[in-house]
Amino acid sequence: MTRSKYNSIKTIVDGIKFDSKKEARRYKELKVLERAGTIKELELQPRFLLQDKFKLEGTTHRKIEYVADFKYWDKEKETWIVEDVKGVKTDVYKLKKKIFLKKYGREYTFIEI
Repeated sequence: MTRSKYNSIKTIVDGIKFDSKKEARRYKELKVLERAGTIKELELQPRFLLQDKFKLEGTTHRKIEYVADFKYWDKEKETWIVEDVKGVKTDVYKLKKKIFLKKYGREYTFIEI
């Protein structure tokens, strides 16, 4: 196990490396919910396009994506859930979250753990 710059400990569960013990613990909880049939289509590290790549005056600017921790269908609420497990909320995270909510907030329910 190695520590990150935010003091979280990388943890492996089911052969999957998670950035923190907290994220790994949430994964285990979601797997139990999936086996119970409460949720389905659990996806790890789903990517959401926030801005396309573009060229300006000969310089190509890369696309901007928001990568959440989990996405799944909640059968009870009948909605897609996007979850992010956070310890430290960086300025970049806060900005990407705001853009995500503006662009995708009607399609997904966003949960911060």
